[in-house]
Amino acid sequence: MTNHIDPAAGNADILGDERRPTAGPIAVLPRPAQQFVDAIEAAGGTAAELSDDTRGVVWLTASHPEELQAVLDSHPKIEWVQLPWAGVDAFSGLLATYADKPFPLWTSAKGAYSEPVAEHALTLTLALLRGLPQKAHATTWATKEIGLSLFGMNVVIVGAGGIAVEIMRLLAPFRVNITIVRRSTTPLEGADRTVAAADLLKVLPEADVVILAAASTGDTAKMFGAREFAAMKSSSVLVNIARGALVDTDALVAALAAGEIDGAGLDVTAPEPLPDGHPLWTEPRCIITSHSADTKAMTGPLLAGRIRSNVEALLETGRFVGIVDVAAGY
Repeated sequence: MTNHIDPAAGNADILGDERRPTAGPIAVLPRPAQQFVDAIEAAGGTAAELSDDTRGVVWLTASHPEELQAVLDSHPKIEWVQLPWAGVDAFSGLLATYADKPFPLWTSAKGAYSEPVAEHALTLTLALLRGLPQKAHATTWATKEIGLSLFGMNVVIVGAGGIAVEIMRLLAPFRVNITIVRRSTTPLEGADRTVAAADLLKVLPEADVVILAAASTGDTAKMFGAREFAAMKSSSVLVNIARGALVDTDALVAALAAGEIDGAGLDVTAPEPLPDGHPLWTEPRCIITSHSADTKAMTGPLLAGRIRSNVEALLETGRFVGIVDVAAGY
């Protein structure tokens, strides 16, 4: 059960007839899950085993994309694929092969999990600023006070999608100054300032909190490395609820050890899972939450809602939510 809503549910793209997939039976793969079968049927669709008649696929794992490739290769009439997560980087190689093809139409869960992930970002931010990593591991009464207030701080959010929007909403009571870093300088409503990614180094020196909420693409790989950490305040903290690939892990270890930043809250890492014995596990100013910002209990109902909306789009409305830009990779 979840009390979250999908903030992106109303952000549908209406497709013309030439781009609309052909309606027909939908397979839930690689193994059916009743929650998602029910969502298909609630929308008036037919959930059925994979066959020559299959027109849509709900794919429930980010592992082994080659299995999905094999399904599409052997069933060329499939014209719609629903992916399970907001990020589609696990399918980047597969998606690239369809960059110049009209079908299948690819949809993801982007935006659907914004509330739980943004909530986790706020949790990590407050924990770091209040020194909870050190305090949680203490074995004696502290004689030195540590802790900063989030109120009025300068927050830089890298990314401008649904998660960034939801983070801004949760930060509003703290009267923070928010800078959004995105591909363009098009202002994001609610932000105090929006800058292009090329200007990241210009805004980092004034940031108290940096939250990574961008998609993992070739352009964002290791966008936070030695230069970026050196540009940050020694009192600042980094929170990553996006993808581990956005951060140069070795550079982060060095930055924490050298005191270039004051802490890091990581729900994601590179590599992932982070190996036992890695220096980040014993870094006293680092919190690692093992990719749990959106647990299955939270995401299941949200994904079911997204599937129901997109089945309705397939059968009637043409209003698909979460369409993937195959060329851009998100």
